[in-house]
Amino acid sequence: MPNIRVITEGLEFPEGPVAMPDGSVILVEIRGKKLTRVHPDGRKEVVAQVPGGPNGAALGPDGKMWICNNGGFTWGQRGLSGALQPADYIGGSIQKIDIQSGKVETVFDKCGSNPLKGPNDLVFDKSGGLWFTDLGKRYERQTDNGGVYYMSPGGKELREVVFPLNPANGIGLSPDEKKVYVAETPTARIWSYDIVSGGEIKPVETLYRNEKGVCLAGLGGYQMFDSLALEASGNICVATLIKGAISVIAPDGKLVEQVETGDRATTNICFGGPELKTAYITLSGKGQLIAMDWPRSGLPLNFLNK
Repeated sequence: MPNIRVITEGLEFPEGPVAMPDGSVILVEIRGKKLTRVHPDGRKEVVAQVPGGPNGAALGPDGKMWICNNGGFTWGQRGLSGALQPADYIGGSIQKIDIQSGKVETVFDKCGSNPLKGPNDLVFDKSGGLWFTDLGKRYERQTDNGGVYYMSPGGKELREVVFPLNPANGIGLSPDEKKVYVAETPTARIWSYDIVSGGEIKPVETLYRNEKGVCLAGLGGYQMFDSLALEASGNICVATLIKGAISVIAPDGKLVEQVETGDRATTNICFGGPELKTAYITLSGKGQLIAMDWPRSGLPLNFLNK
């Protein structure tokens, strides 16, 4: 593939890349159950061992790395084995990690009386509130529903915002933070929800329970959406499974382009480097972190790029 640089390989199902100011990238290894720093020369450094299934990651206002822990998946020789709940499942949670000491702290493992099942991806708003998705959990003959949650600044309250979704994966905020975008994996759909304030979304007329927002985009054929990041322009860049690409979707829902990566398990993207024009992408099937020059600037993340 043109313009692709392999930063490192040998990763155990990498996800959740965060491009750090020092040029390194911190990511999770879901199968390896750890948080790892990848240096520009490809050297890997374990930040913390994380039991369960560390998934999405984001640097918080407290300087700690916040992660979604999906509780664990089943694995086969070629990677995920149906993404089913494993025998050693420990439950889902939101955690934060001191990237200096490696100390892992669980912040939430339930919302009210409902346990978190498989938290997947997360993003901080400018006030320090945390939006995150829960993928739910799959079994041989049934599936737990996923949803979208909001933690108020300082972690004082956790609120269920959208439920159910089938299931919810990547999540991101528009540049003006008036919309929250959510990727629904098996349908390859991007849902858009209007934010009123904090973790409140504008109600819309519904036919089914998950229609609390607008279906902004959906892809045809056999493709699935994973995690995502925003460009400064407002375009949504979503990792696209099976196709093995980053699909760029405009704010009006039109498909701008699909940038192929050469891995059917392309799972996530983040932006770093000068003008945030370097895309770091996790290729989970190959166990690689790659970089490529991107034609447009990424959206600066709160508490990281500003």
